[in-house]
Amino acid sequence: MRAVVKFIKWLLGLVILALVALFAWLYFAPPELIRVGSGYSAKIVCSNVFIAGRDANQVLAVDVQSPGHPLLRLMKVSVDKERGLVSAGLLWVLGKSVAVERDGVGCASVPDGDTGKARRTSLRAAASALAQEDAFWPDGERVDPSQNPEVAKIVDDSAMAGPGMRAIVVVKNGRVVAERYGDGFSAKTPLLGWSMTKTVNAAIVGTLVRGGKLALDNKGLFTSWKADGRAAISLADMMAMSSGLEFNEDYGDVADVTRMLYLEPDMAGFAEAKPLTGEVGKVFSYSSGTAVMLSRLWQDAIGDKPKALAWPRTALFEPLGMHSAVLETDEQGTFVGSSYLYATAHDWARFGQFLLQGGTWNGNQILPAGFVDWMREPAPASKVYGKGQLWIEGPGDEDKPGAGAAVGLPKDAVWMEGHDGQTVAIIPSEQLVVVRLGLTPAKLGYRPQTMVGALVKALH
Repeated sequence: MRAVVKFIKWLLGLVILALVALFAWLYFAPPELIRVGSGYSAKIVCSNVFIAGRDANQVLAVDVQSPGHPLLRLMKVSVDKERGLVSAGLLWVLGKSVAVERDGVGCASVPDGDTGKARRTSLRAAASALAQEDAFWPDGERVDPSQNPEVAKIVDDSAMAGPGMRAIVVVKNGRVVAERYGDGFSAKTPLLGWSMTKTVNAAIVGTLVRGGKLALDNKGLFTSWKADGRAAISLADMMAMSSGLEFNEDYGDVADVTRMLYLEPDMAGFAEAKPLTGEVGKVFSYSSGTAVMLSRLWQDAIGDKPKALAWPRTALFEPLGMHSAVLETDEQGTFVGSSYLYATAHDWARFGQFLLQGGTWNGNQILPAGFVDWMREPAPASKVYGKGQLWIEGPGDEDKPGAGAAVGLPKDAVWMEGHDGQTVAIIPSEQLVVVRLGLTPAKLGYRPQTMVGALVKALH
C-alpha cells in the first residue's frame, strides 16, 4: 500500500513539474501562433474601442472569435483607456501582446513591446469642417430613401444582405437611396475595410503620380533591390500584384501575412526583404506585403514625415468629405495600406462614388485624368484583377472571368474587396455604388453579387 501511495505522489509531482515547465515555456518562449493570436486580439480590440467606440468585451467575443481558431477562445484582453493601451494574452499572461492608440493614426501592434517608439507616430491636425448633418449625402449625411418597394425588399432580405451584415449603403446617381445597419451599428460607426484599404492606398499613390513625385514606370524602388533581380520591379508591377516576390497570403496560423501584421514592428521592411520567386510582371500573386511597401514608397516620395502622415487626410479624405476615415500605421510609422482603414459606410460609399466619377470630386481632378480607367484594366498577369488594386470579378469569382454576367452585373462592374465580407461594388454604366460591410467569414459562402444584381435590375 505504501508503494502505491508513494507512486501516486511521485506521479502527481511529475505532473505538477510538467505543468510548471509547460507554463514556463509558454510564458518565456511562447510559440509564434500564440503571439499572432494575442497580437490580433489586442489590435482588433484597440481599434474598435478607440476608433469605433465599441465595447471591448463584445469585440473580443464576436470579432476576435470570427476566425474560429480554438486558441482565440482563450484570449483575454485588458483595456487602459487613459493610456490608450490594450494588452492581450492567452489566459491574460501567455504570449502577451500590446497595441497602442495614437492621435489621428489609430492603433498599432507593438510586437517588440516598445510602446514609446510607437507613440512617436501621431497626427495632430487642425480640426476640419465636419459635414453638415442636414445636407444631402455626399455633402452631408442626410439620406433620401428610394420609394421603390423592390429596393426596400432587397436590402431587407437577410439572405441578400448576408449573415453578419453590419452596413449596406446603396448610391444611385450620386445619392444614397437605401441603407440598412445591423444591430449595434449605425451610419456613424467606423468599420474596418480590411483589404478594401488596398484600393484606397492605390488612389493615394495616384495623388503622388499626379503631383509628379512618383511614376508608374519607376524601378529600383528600394535600395536593397538595386543589386539583384528585384531592380526590375516597377511601381506598376507592384500595383498589379505582379512583382514576382515571395509572400504567403494564407491566413491560416502563421503565414507571411499574419507574421507581418502581428509579429513585425517594421512591416514594410519585412516585405521588402522577400526574395524573387517568379518572373517580374508575369506572375500574379496577391500580397498584403506589396500594399504596405507601396505605402512606404509614397511616404518616402513625400519625404517630410509629418506631411506624409497627414497626406491621406489632406490629399484625399478631407476633399472627399471622408471625415470619419482613419488609416492606421505600424509601429514604425508606415501606413498599413493593405488592411487598416476604418470609415463609416457613408464614407466608404463616398470613396466608391469618387472612383465611379473617375477620380474627380466637386469638379476637382484629384487623381490623374484616366488613372481610374487604368486601375480598372486587367493586370497583365491576371484576367480578374485590375492594374490598380481593384477586382474585376466579385467575391468567390476571382478565378472565373466574366462570372458577374451570370447574376445580371454589367461588364463594367468592379469591386473593392476585404476580409470577412467587406465589399464596394462600382458600376459606372448604372451610376451605382453598393457598399456592404459585415463580419461574414468566407466559409459561410455569402456572395454579394446576388444582391447587387437585384439592385441593378430594380434601379435600372
